[in-house]
Amino acid sequence: MFQKNIYSFYILSCFGELLFSKEEGKIAVKIARGVIEKYVKDKEITIKDYPGSFKEKSGVFVTINTYPKKELRGCIGYPEPVMPLIDAVIDSAKNACRDPRFPPLEKNELNRIVVEVSLLTKPEMIKIDNPINYTEKIKIGRDGLIAESGFYRGLLLPQVPVEWKWDKETFLSHTCMKAGLASDAWLDKKTKIYSFQAQIFSEETPNGEIKEREL
Repeated sequence: MFQKNIYSFYILSCFGELLFSKEEGKIAVKIARGVIEKYVKDKEITIKDYPGSFKEKSGVFVTINTYPKKELRGCIGYPEPVMPLIDAVIDSAKNACRDPRFPPLEKNELNRIVVEVSLLTKPEMIKIDNPINYTEKIKIGRDGLIAESGFYRGLLLPQVPVEWKWDKETFLSHTCMKAGLASDAWLDKKTKIYSFQAQIFSEETPNGEIKEREL
């Protein structure tokens, strides 16, 4: 059903990163939705039909939101391209059903959730001379952030500061807190800050139309 030539699926962004087509994004969401439904119903998960490009390694996050309130119900993923996209989507979808921050997803919730898939570029460390200059290097609505210090590491997706209407300093602070660090840890030269971008595809309604989100 799908072409196996991965280059036919990609478009080149202005950042020089290879991005996924809208059709691929829709397929990723459909796969994630299928995995979630089968996992919650204790059914065997077998995905045989997918684009050849999904064999390429890519970072990804699967988010489950309630509908219609759009409250977070689970969000798990892989920031780094450590495995083929198809495997990362399947694993993230299963784990999002069992996000430790929330009770396990139940069968009776399946028609009251919407599924979102964020396809990530590889995180790049932001190089600065003075930490105060981080605010000049990031853009709300474009960048996701990772804060790292020693064994502590935390990530926030690009859509988070938009949804919460944060400014850059607040975004940096919350990313540090997500890592278990002090809110002002981004001002410490020992703290590393990485940025990445994401293409975000989401169901409009449960099992409904899938659109690419514009932040």
